[in-house]
Amino acid sequence: NRSIAVVIPCFRVRDSIDAVLEEIDATADLIYIVDDACPQFTGKHVLKHWHDPRIKVIFNKKNYGVGGATMIGYRAALQDRAEVMVKLDGDGQMNPALISRFVAPILNGSADYTKGNRFFSVEDVYAMPPVRLLGNVALSFITKLSSGYWHLFDPTNGYTAISATVAARLPFDKISRRYFFESDLLFRLNTLRAVVIDIPIIARYEDEVSNLSVARELPKFFIKNLRNTGKRLIYNYFLRNFSFASIELLLGTFLSVFSLIFGSIKWFRHYQEASYASAGTVMLAALPAIIGVQMLLGFINHDISTVPTVPLQGRLGEDAPSDVQEEKIDAVSCRE
Repeated sequence: NRSIAVVIPCFRVRDSIDAVLEEIDATADLIYIVDDACPQFTGKHVLKHWHDPRIKVIFNKKNYGVGGATMIGYRAALQDRAEVMVKLDGDGQMNPALISRFVAPILNGSADYTKGNRFFSVEDVYAMPPVRLLGNVALSFITKLSSGYWHLFDPTNGYTAISATVAARLPFDKISRRYFFESDLLFRLNTLRAVVIDIPIIARYEDEVSNLSVARELPKFFIKNLRNTGKRLIYNYFLRNFSFASIELLLGTFLSVFSLIFGSIKWFRHYQEASYASAGTVMLAALPAIIGVQMLLGFINHDISTVPTVPLQGRLGEDAPSDVQEEKIDAVSCRE
């Protein structure tokens, strides 16, 4: 009797949305089609051709991006008292038959958030377009730093499920609304100390056209992940808590930077003078680097060991808010 909602943000997916809806089985109790000002009028297409009582179509008056459209769907699901929300893309790359696999860890209380991972099988990796493969490998590492979930991979995977109890605690007005949505959401979940796990999936690549420009978005992802890394470290190691790991981070960073600057200055000076540095100068440049790197490695080891393992929804219990904060959104809801 636990309500499971599927949220499908739609932008230029009219040709594939029918196949996606056909594959959604009885596991889903509610289906939210969020037409994100789609130029193909996907929402109207669904209203005209689908009479499933589970389907609710939401029309955004302007384009909010995949993240913004998803959060609008989340809000609607929370208002309808859904307990688990699954985010599924409308381009046909995600298999709706796996919905039960995503919601099971949340329903049994072992996770707060589940996400797809296309890298579990080596054979499946070979089928992935090279550009996406290289981009995901690079983004996965920097997202580990920014989110604190060192055991996760494929951070931009949009096949996800989240507990409504946890979703109600998220600051929706602060989460990125564009393609950085999934990575930014992981950062926000870590600040709540939510448990996140990967679910093995196989992506289906056919002749669909992606709306994501890797060349344009990759630099933005890098900068935003660096920003979230700094925010996470400040939140977790200086504002919420101060431990030996905090000291390791401070001293390790200071010694490493000092060694780099001091060593570079001395090297350049001796290079200009065509002379050799003394043993003392070499040690003064090298020793802080050795100690600093060791302290930073110790900090990273501590950070990896503190990945959340106790689900947040169990700790919140009945005290969790039943809905997220209200925000004015230009959207219209229609039910067939």
